[in-house]
Amino acid sequence: MKILYAIQGTGNGHISRARDIIPILKQYGELDILISGTQAEVKLNYEIQYQFKGLSFIFGKKGGVDIFKTLKRVNFIRLINEILSLNVRQYDLIINDFEPVSAWACLLKAKKCVSLSHQSAVIHPFSPKPNRTDWLGYLILKYYAPASSVYGFHFRTYAEKIHYPIIRKEVRALEIKEGDHYTVYLPAYSDRRIIKVLSQIEAHFQVFSKHSFTRRTIKNVEIIPIENELYLKSLSSCKGVICGAGFEGPSEALFLQKKLLVIPMKGQYEQQCNAVALKKLGVEVLDSLHLKYLNILSTFINQEQNAKMHFPDETEEIVHKLISENVKLDYPITTASLSLS
Repeated sequence: MKILYAIQGTGNGHISRARDIIPILKQYGELDILISGTQAEVKLNYEIQYQFKGLSFIFGKKGGVDIFKTLKRVNFIRLINEILSLNVRQYDLIINDFEPVSAWACLLKAKKCVSLSHQSAVIHPFSPKPNRTDWLGYLILKYYAPASSVYGFHFRTYAEKIHYPIIRKEVRALEIKEGDHYTVYLPAYSDRRIIKVLSQIEAHFQVFSKHSFTRRTIKNVEIIPIENELYLKSLSSCKGVICGAGFEGPSEALFLQKKLLVIPMKGQYEQQCNAVALKKLGVEVLDSLHLKYLNILSTFINQEQNAKMHFPDETEEIVHKLISENVKLDYPITTASLSLS
């Protein structure tokens, strides 16, 4: 069986999840990997057969997506050429993690495309959403990477094909401690804004920055360029986590039983939905990183976390379920027959 696994390259979460999924997929057949987009710091560590520019959202420094930079970098002629040039018909199975090139290539060529993503779960009718729907944001989630069938991940199993988060093995293997610092990852804010706010709070912060290439400390705020090993070390030993309302970051913090505060990106409907779901779990949510919220931030530092979550390791079962439900095999495959050494 020949499989194409297409991954969104904007941000780190998709690639982090793929690193655990790829070894499982390789045992079912010949696997090709496609990545489109930019802005990810995490390395995949596997051979990539297709690397496309795709359609990426560019993080700004004021709490949201930088629309101007995003539109400036969009080359629709190149995007269309990428879609038309991709030979999806050669594959028996195409698995898509919110990746637009392969998704639209499948749609145009009447090829089945199976979504395996958090976004699929976010737009499910049973998943939590804000009282006011951002229809543009909803339509982007729905049609950015259209699929024939969907399997999703969320903080809770809101429906039959919505599963718990995939927590990468390197996070599951961490030795959990409690140091004296808070781990911060807010890629949509500038270092200057983060320092301005957090320096007013009596706590030590380790801030992982997309905007800095050198390590420095200003007052009680340590700025650290993003590096996976350093981030994991900080995460495993922190007192709590302050991050955006993405999916993988909050999921890892909850898995490690770390106190959590999230700040959803402005104009990002997926993160607004995540924030609603997290708030229902007892996680503190801020509208933005601003001096007017200093009292809430200080309270967060001095309180216990209410959210207590358990995310079982179901990665192998989820992949097996997807394949068994979407591919007609000439021979039976059971999870027991797979060796993931």
